Amino acid sequence: MKPTRPQHPAPEDAAARRAVAQVTCYPVETLPAPDLDALRALRAAAAPAGRHTVPPREALCVAVPRGSFFRIVSVEGPQVGDLNLWNAHDLSERFYSGKTRALHGTHLSTGDRMWSTFPALRPMATITDDTLDWYGFDADGGSVHDVIGTRCDPYTNRLLSGGDYHHCCHSNLTRALARHTGRPAAEVEPLVHDVLNVFMCTGFTADTHQYFMKASPVRPGDHLEFFAEIDLLVGLSACPGGDCGAEHSSDTAACYPLGIEVFTPPAERLAGYSFPAPNAYDRSHGI
Repeated sequence: MKPTRPQHPAPEDAAARRAVAQVTCYPVETLPAPDLDALRALRAAAAPAGRHTVPPREALCVAVPRGSFFRIVSVEGPQVGDLNLWNAHDLSERFYSGKTRALHGTHLSTGDRMWSTFPALRPMATITDDTLDWYGFDADGGSVHDVIGTRCDPYTNRLLSGGDYHHCCHSNLTRALARHTGRPAAEVEPLVHDVLNVFMCTGFTADTHQYFMKASPVRPGDHLEFFAEIDLLVGLSACPGGDCGAEHSSDTAACYPLGIEVFTPPAERLAGYSFPAPNAYDRSHGI
C-alpha cells in the first residue's frame, strides 16, 4: 500500500498533476453486446438437464455444453463460491478475470461476459440473470460477484499463518479438476486460475484501498445464471469462509452447499445462434 509518510516531497504542481482527467482504459462501445431478450426467450424454452451439489468446503467440476444455461444456487444458507471456467476441449483456454475486470468493471452482473485467456480471448459465458442485482454498491463501496480477488489458497495461508490448510478454494478446485480429468493434482494445479467470486461481497477500503470482504447478502433461493457460449468445464468451490463475513480458510465458519443447475434448450432453437470464434488476431506480433 502507499506510504502514509512519503519519503519524497510533492512538486509545486502536484495538485495539477492529480487533477488531470480520467481516461477509461478500454472503451467498450464497440464491444458486441449480448442480445439478452433473445437469450431470455431461449432460456424459457430450456429444460432441466442436471442438478449437482457442491458440498461445503469442497469443489465440483461439471461439463456444460455450449448453448446451455447453468445456474449457481444458494440452497441452505449464506455461502459464497469461487468459479473457474475452462474450454472443455482445451483446458489451456480458461477464464481471464483480469481482462474481464478491465472490460466490465470490478463486479459483474446481468449482461456482462466472462472472457477467456489469450490467444482465444472470446466470451466463455454470459450472465443472464442475477437475483442480487438489487444490491448495487453499498456505503462502503462493496458489491457482489467480484473479479478482484484471486481465491483463497494454501500458499498465502502458509505465508500469513504458518500452517497448512487443504480446503481453501485453490486446493478444492485442484482436487476437483484432478478427479474430473483423472490426472494428477500436480499436473492440473497450474490450470486452476483466478475466479469469479460468486455471491461474495467485496470492495476496497477507503483509507488504505485494501481488498475487503463482508458478509454476503445471499440467501437460499438466490442465484446467478449464465449462458454457455462454448463447451465448458465449470469448476465451483464452496468457500471455507462461508458467507465470508469473518475469515477465509476456516473450519469454524458456518458453511453450506451450493447447487449447480443445468438447462438445455431444444437443438432447433440454437440453430441460428452465432457462437463466438477464437479471437481473429493473426498472432504475428509484428515479427
